[in-house]
Order: sequence, then C-alpha cells, then structure tokens
Amino acid sequence: MFEPAADQVGGSLVLSALCGALPLITMFVLLGGLRMKAWQAGLVSLGVALVVAVALFRMPADDAILSGAQGALFSGFFPIMWIVINAVFVYNLTVHTGHFDVLRRAFSKVSDDQRIQALIIAFSFGALLEALAGFGTPVAITVVMLMAMGFKPVKAAAVALIANTAPVAYGAMASPINALSDQTGFSVDTLGAMVGRQTPILAVVVPLILVFVVDGRRGLAQTWIPALLCGLGFGIAQFVASNYISVPLADIVASLFSVVVVVGLLRVWQPREKVLAESLVASSSGPGAEAHEARDSRREVFRAFLPYAIIIVIFVIVSIPAIKDALAHRPFTLSGTDYTPTVVFPGLGDVAGAQGGFKFDWFPAAGTMLLLSGIITAICLRIGPGAVATTYRDTYRQLAPAIVTVMAVLGLAYVMNFSGQTGSIGAWLAGTGSAFAILSPILGWLGVAVTGSDTSSNALFGLLQVTTAKEAGLDQVLMAASNSSGGVLGKMVSPQNLAIAAAAVGMAGKEGEIFRKVFGWSIAMLAFMCVLVALQSTPVLGWMVP
Repeated sequence: MFEPAADQVGGSLVLSALCGALPLITMFVLLGGLRMKAWQAGLVSLGVALVVAVALFRMPADDAILSGAQGALFSGFFPIMWIVINAVFVYNLTVHTGHFDVLRRAFSKVSDDQRIQALIIAFSFGALLEALAGFGTPVAITVVMLMAMGFKPVKAAAVALIANTAPVAYGAMASPINALSDQTGFSVDTLGAMVGRQTPILAVVVPLILVFVVDGRRGLAQTWIPALLCGLGFGIAQFVASNYISVPLADIVASLFSVVVVVGLLRVWQPREKVLAESLVASSSGPGAEAHEARDSRREVFRAFLPYAIIIVIFVIVSIPAIKDALAHRPFTLSGTDYTPTVVFPGLGDVAGAQGGFKFDWFPAAGTMLLLSGIITAICLRIGPGAVATTYRDTYRQLAPAIVTVMAVLGLAYVMNFSGQTGSIGAWLAGTGSAFAILSPILGWLGVAVTGSDTSSNALFGLLQVTTAKEAGLDQVLMAASNSSGGVLGKMVSPQNLAIAAAAVGMAGKEGEIFRKVFGWSIAMLAFMCVLVALQSTPVLGWMVP
C-alpha cells in the first residue's frame, strides 16, 4: 500500500512542499514566462508531476500513470469537456443556420445605448453563454457582438472580460463546482451553496464597473439604476438557484432574470441621454435597415432563442426530484443505485486515499443533456443529418487544444493529489494559520490567471485548500469555495482569455494593451473577495457558511 507522508522528501516538510510545487511552477513559467501554448504547457507539467511523484515522492510508476489517466479520462474529458463540447456544438448549429446573427440583432433592438448593451450582452447574455459552455466561449462571442454594435475594439474586449467574472464559478453547467467536488469530496450542492454566498455579492458590483468602463463617470451617474438592478437581479437569482433550486442551473436562472429586470425597467425608464455608436446611427437610417426588419420576423427571432429555451426546459425536467432519482439508477448510470461509485478504475486499489471508484452517469450527465438539446435543436431548425455531423466534427476540431489542456491539467491534479504533492504543500501553507483565509482566494485567482479555467484551478488547488484548512482549523467548505470564487477574478487577466479577446477584436499580439485596461479591476475585486472570505471565516460573517 502506497501511503505518502507530508515530509516524504528527505523527511523535510519544506523540501517536500517545494518539490511538490515543481509541476505548478513549471506551468506558471511555461504559460506566463515563455508563453507556451496552454495544451503544450499542460502536457509538459503533467510529465514533471509524474517524474516528481515517482522519483521524489516514491510513488510506484504504474500507480502514478494510472492516477493521471483517471484524472484525464474520468474528470477531464468526462464529464467536464463532454459538457463544453456539446454546449459549443449547440452554439455552432445556430451559427450554421444564421440564427446567431438574428439573435444579435434582436439584442440591438432592446436598446441602442451602449451602456445598456454592455449590461444585456456582455453581462447577462455572456452569463448565459458561460452557463452553457464556459472556457472562453462568452468572451469570444460577446466581443464579436459588441463590435457589431459599434464598440471600439479595446473597449469591447475590456467590457467582455470584466463581465465574465460573477458567472464563471457555475460555468459549463457548474463544471468548476463539479471539479471541486471531485477533488474535495464535498457534494456539489454544498459547495455550490457556499459559492452562492460569495459571487452574488460580486455580481452587484460588476455591472456598475461595466457602465463606468463604457462611459466613465457620466455613464455611472446616468445609468447606475439599470446597472444596480441588473447586478441585484443576477445576484439574488444566483443565490436562490444555487442554494435552493439547482447548482448547474444557477447562471441560467440568474442571467435570464437579470435580462427581465433590465428590459422591464427600460419600458418605464430611459437614461436622459444615450451613448450611441456613430456607425450604427448611419446604418439604422440606411437602405439595409428595412431589409433587416423584414428578414428578422418574430418567427425567426423565436427560432434564434429556441436552442437556449430547449436547453433550459431539458435541464429543468431532469432536475425534478422523481426524474433525477430515476436517472440515477441503471441503465442510465453505471454508478449503482445509491449515488455511490461502483465503477473501479483498475490498478489504484493499493494507493491510500485514491479514488479508485468513479461515477459514470453517462445519460443524466450535463454533457449528454446538451447533446440531446443539440439534436432537438437540429430537428426544430430543420438542419440535415449531414450538416449536423459536419458541425459536430468541426466542434471537436475547434476544441482540440482545450480538450488536451483540460485533460492534462486534471491528470496533473490527480497525480499531485494521489502522490502526496498537494498534501505536502497544504501542510506547509497551514503554518500561516488563520491568515490562510486571506490567501485562499488569491490561490484560486493565481490558478485561473495561469490556466485560464476555474475548473482547472479547482482541480489543481481544491484538495490543497481543504488540506490546509483542516490543518489551520478553518472551515473546509469555505476555503474550497473561496478557491473558486477568487478564481473567477483571474479570468480577465488569463493569457488565454486575453488572447481570445484580442483575436476577436483584431488585436492579436496586442494583449498587453487589453491587459492594462482590466488588471486594476481584477486586483480591486480580488481584494474585496479576500476581505469577504476573511470575514466569513470569523464570527462576523460566519453565519453565511452552510
């Protein structure tokens, strides 16, 4: 039986922690310093983790390889990338049929004020895209839409990146929460509820920042009412959904409710002056305007929103307790009848603490439900089987680098966890005592800033947070959730997301300019989150911990 100790390397805790950190340091240097592509950095770092596990932590080589394989296959690909692949597939179907353009024009008709457009498109619709796909998809799509609305490139990129914060923890049908649950052993519902008592507070602030970025102090003075209502609506709905309805549906409910709040307000209130795009003012009176009106009939607008409605309906149905319970049994799952893992990953039975069993809920998995939504969407939009098959194939090609990256990072996380590398780092950090409550969100921020993914950050640091919290006498659920909540603020400064935004606005190679626009906001909101978590670790706000 392989059973690692905290001082596995040379009998020294400090030396063991430093050696255990080598895979993470490798990833940081390759991504941040050498600017290596994420999938390449992930594979190299995984290799380093395997070498450290075998050579320094004395883990049997076959156990180390099998640990990495389990993490890559049955955490990285399924269920995480299985969700992303099928979510992007649904989006690509709407692009293929042209309904995505209809959707964009429908949003433009709600308001021609760029400050309101930032709220509806970047924040609310971006949150819906984050809920369905995540992993950079909201930034790539909303940047293009904002540019089409007449936003200047840098401003469009900054708005899209800043907006992609509050919903990130529940992105891709709560993939980050699933990864955190997988690493820590706490249930998705418990972790989702705790995150739902942190990020909703952040959500109140983000829309106010967006209108300030779009139009400075004037924008804040003239549109603080819709911005505040948008943030409050989103935050309240996210809290209620994550704590009392469904964790995977949290962002969907919040995004839709925030749109309803803003659109409802606009029916009875308008800012006293508007910020318009000059190019759109000219085009709205041009000969193409009537053609757009004629083409975008109510039927076409309905069809444009239909894929997202289908997804929502399907997930609501499978969240009904009786149906959820029925789908938790064979043949819909290979995980037994009592929600316990029964599928055993071969060869890991002799690793102390290893998760030799894993859940394989192939049918009720969120990714499968999204695939089903895509098939129904194709039928409703009358897309031929050939086009559907081609779109699905192209989706895999499009996401190939992301698939490799996430599988490598999850493999890395499993190797570090099973070999004891994570435990050594956690034991060392526990020496900070109660001060670790302040460091916890920073660790999550750093993980996302480097990997570009809250899911990957939770996989890397989830167990580390829990291990350190236990040693330091802090609440383990709070520290685990803080990794995810702090991580969402690193999204806007991640090299991968900066590259996505820069490419979308035609500024490839000028990521530094966009970075300077968002870095200050990222640090300011991170400081706010650190204070919040620190207070939640004390009796002052300790009542917020479930």
